[in-house]
Parts: sequence; C-alpha cells; structure tokens
Amino acid sequence: MIRSMFLALFGLAAVAVLAPADASAAQPAVTTSKVNLRAGPSTSYPAVAVMPAGSAVTTYGCLADYSWCDVAWGGARGWVAASYIKVVYNGQPVVLTPALAPAVGLTVVAFNRAYWDRYYVGRPWYGSWNNYYRGGVSTSGAVACGQRGCAGARSVTGPRGNTAVRGGAVRRY
Repeated sequence: MIRSMFLALFGLAAVAVLAPADASAAQPAVTTSKVNLRAGPSTSYPAVAVMPAGSAVTTYGCLADYSWCDVAWGGARGWVAASYIKVVYNGQPVVLTPALAPAVGLTVVAFNRAYWDRYYVGRPWYGSWNNYYRGGVSTSGAVACGQRGCAGARSVTGPRGNTAVRGGAVRRY
C-alpha cells in the first residue's frame, strides 16, 4: 500500500515537471484512504465521487486554514479534507499540514457560488445551493461564505482567472 502510494506520487511528480507552465500552481497528491470527493469544503456537501485509497489527485489549493483542499480526480472536481491526502515534500509523501502547504506551493483558494456553478451544473443536487449555504453562510465552519464570496479566505480566483484579495473578505468576480 505505501509502496503503491509512493509510486503514484513519484509518477505524478514527474508529470508535474513536464506539465505546461499554466498548470504550475497545481500540485500532485495521493489519497491516504478511501474518501469522498465533496461538492464543497464540509461533510455536509454531497459526494461527487468516492476515491479509492492511493488515488492520484491534482490539488489546486486549500482553504486559508488548510483543512479542505480543492482537487481534481478522474475528470471530477471537488473538495477533500486535507488530512486525507499526501503531497511530495523532500522526495517523500507526507500528510498535508498548514505549515507544509506553502513549502510545497499550495495556495489559498475560496469556495463560492462561482465554483459551484462552474463544476456542478447538471448534477442532481445542483439546484440545492441554498440547502448547503443556509442563510448565506457556509456550513463548513472554516470560512463564512455568502453570495459575494467567502470571509476568512485571503484570495479568490474568478471564472475569468482574475484574483481578488480583500482584507478578510473575498469578493466573487
């Protein structure tokens, strides 16, 4: 199991080196156990997919407290608790921590309505945004999100690739 996870990480690291420059912000990682890929940064969001242990994922960033990360797996995009992924650091697969995230190049990203609209149109639960964002506040506990973005996050990248940083609150662009 550990050997297969290491081989998956090694292979992903090699692909990352050969990847185009625009993908440089994405980091390879591997799941540490069977885990749900969620539609948002909390177990209260629906599962997009179930990823087996040792699944190779691409990590695009994490919430400001690095508790949940935005990942892609098998053509699906979603969120996984950071404690369920390992990244390559100094040639070794290690569990992602807030102290380690900047060292491996993971940035802070926000979860908001634009993300939901971009990746989940057509899913059975897509029209239930308000059920997961009760009263305009995220149920994640990590950040407070409303229609304009997420407080507590340092930056957000909009649908056209623009990034906005607002002191403690991030607006959706």
